[in-house]
Amino acid sequence: MELPRLPIDAGEFRSRVGGEVLARVAGPDGPRRRERIFEAPGERWFAEDRPIRRVHGDSAMFVGGMRALLLQSLHPLAMAGVAAHSDFRADPWGRLQRTSYFLAATTFGPVDEAERTIARVRGVHRRVHGTAPDGRPYAASDPHLLRWVHLAEIDSFLAAHQRYGSAPLTEAEQDDYVLDTSLVAEKLGIDGPPRSAAELSDQLTEYRPELAGTPQARQAAWYLLVGAPLPLVARGPYTALAAAAVGLMPAWTRWPLRLPYLPVVESTLGRLVGSGTVAGIRWATGPPEHSQ
Repeated sequence: MELPRLPIDAGEFRSRVGGEVLARVAGPDGPRRRERIFEAPGERWFAEDRPIRRVHGDSAMFVGGMRALLLQSLHPLAMAGVAAHSDFRADPWGRLQRTSYFLAATTFGPVDEAERTIARVRGVHRRVHGTAPDGRPYAASDPHLLRWVHLAEIDSFLAAHQRYGSAPLTEAEQDDYVLDTSLVAEKLGIDGPPRSAAELSDQLTEYRPELAGTPQARQAAWYLLVGAPLPLVARGPYTALAAAAVGLMPAWTRWPLRLPYLPVVESTLGRLVGSGTVAGIRWATGPPEHSQ
């Protein structure tokens, strides 16, 4: 006797999963924020065919964002500022939502909203300053420190897109992506941001002597990869994204942050699982499919 099949509405399932993902990323004000960014009239900084739109609009950003946080934590002064002034443990999703709004507003939003967002961030930066555990002063508005944060972000977004994005960039498009991001960087007060992939690589190398794995950085890495508060159903996909982010980290970063280094596993099973998870998020958060 054949058991009756339960009716499953794929569209409803997709909508629910996509809604859960977007609620984490955009927060309760997501629909209203979307109106201000995507639906509001006005000139944009970037045309629809610019690489920055392709990179920042792809689900590979979930992997890139995790990698960026890990990489940024290796600068002791940047990490000291996060540890002292960020509520990432008490409100990790709030931090994610603020970052995602900044990226969306400056990439896709009308110029006036992008400029308001930049002004708010610069105002926050002026209030973030103090002394690191090693006795050195830090300030989030320091152009040198800001440039490190920018470099770690765009290098991570680009690395994730090239491995997990739906349409990887050509070499010329990678240069154009870095060039696009330099406009936002300069608006934030960053001096001399890179304008090509080669400049990005060179500037990252210049910061190497300043980087170190501090106890604060290792605690933040553990929290990001293992300790983030999540419902049980989300733990599997989140772990896959975290593993994909670690797999993209340069080999020299592994020991300072106490990250595992299993190149054979990362290049086979890890990449396969990461690709599947990113593809699943892309499917769940994409535009609705209409039957013919």
